Amino acid sequence: MNKFIISITTIIALSTTSFAGGKFIAPATVPVVPIPSIVNPLPLYIGLGLVAVSLDRDSCACGESESKDIRYGSMLRVGWDFSHYIGIEARMLKTLEDNVFSETTHYGLYLKPQYHVTSQINVYALLGYGKTTVDYTNGVRASKTDEDGFSYGAGVEYDFSTDESLGTYSRIFDGQGDQEEGWGLWLDVQHLLKNDGAVHTTSNILTIGITYDF
Repeated sequence: MNKFIISITTIIALSTTSFAGGKFIAPATVPVVPIPSIVNPLPLYIGLGLVAVSLDRDSCACGESESKDIRYGSMLRVGWDFSHYIGIEARMLKTLEDNVFSETTHYGLYLKPQYHVTSQINVYALLGYGKTTVDYTNGVRASKTDEDGFSYGAGVEYDFSTDESLGTYSRIFDGQGDQEEGWGLWLDVQHLLKNDGAVHTTSNILTIGITYDF
């Protein structure tokens, strides 16, 4: 009976432990490969900029001579990137000075074709519909130009952030150009208004601002 018990014990020991030349051989281990996290940022951005508005107004039969004016204001923009090459952007601007020759307000919605030159630089165009209102004050006389129609522009964006996600983006265009979470800078020019009525009025803007991508 004792010999039987010793035999069983020996078999169990040999089944759980291996020896080779009198040396213990540890069981093989399987390396653990970490699973990369999936990063799924919002394709949404918002920006605030300073804008210079250039206005050129022809002379009219009412006696007013040709007028040129440059005023400064602020712009708010909100955008959504649908893919690597296309997005949509809404814009609103208003000049900040009151009681001057011209005060400009503009609202617009634009299709935004874009191209990522590098991982941090993005160039784009703006093609869409805008509504521009210009209020004039010339001594005791006041007038208004209120027009809507096609508006366009072009610009460049620079992304300050770096990719520290240590993961995999859920869409191939995230993490490129201005589409990585963090702060960026934008600069663009835009044509607001071309009024071919009795008094021809042309308005263009230059904008520089900061943007944040979510």
